[in-house]
Amino acid sequence: MQTLHVDVDTWLHRLSPRVKLLALAAFGVLPFLTQSIPLLACANLVGAGLYFRTGLSIGDALKRLRPILISIAVLTIFAALVGPLHAAIVTALRLTALALFAATVTATTSMAAFIDEITILATPLEKLGLLKAADIGLAIGLVIRFVPEILDRYRAIREAHQARGIKVRLATTLAPLIILTLRDADNIAAAIDARGIRRQ
Repeated sequence: MQTLHVDVDTWLHRLSPRVKLLALAAFGVLPFLTQSIPLLACANLVGAGLYFRTGLSIGDALKRLRPILISIAVLTIFAALVGPLHAAIVTALRLTALALFAATVTATTSMAAFIDEITILATPLEKLGLLKAADIGLAIGLVIRFVPEILDRYRAIREAHQARGIKVRLATTLAPLIILTLRDADNIAAAIDARGIRRQ
């Protein structure tokens, strides 16, 4: 099973998960406080500088970001066609900066540490009776953990279509991907309940 975490020892890996998550929250807000292209470009440079120091090779680092970068490019083209070019560029720079910072955190934080920190951060909400902190940590951890699995499953479906000479289309790949993902989700939920991990 793949993971987004990169198992090497860098100063980013040694940094407290709490500090990284709080910094990510701050960087998630700051790009939306400005419309300055130079400032947003600087945020991208900082994000890229951090991301390329996570221990990944340049090829692997770009490969991980390729789906989100393609999505941002499509969104930017659409935004440029229907609105001002400046707004489209600002949107692209904001989303790219967020993707770089988020990818840096996921690459340098182990899943166990990530779940522990999310659980601790959600504990005040549990004391207010709004939710169960352990369940929130587990749910967010599972979402991040299984993103590579879903991407692998999509590639397998696409290759199966190509092997059968079927043209790969979103309409023909999305349905089996959703069905297989939901089936996996059911199996994982049953395993979690069988082990008594989730609190009642």
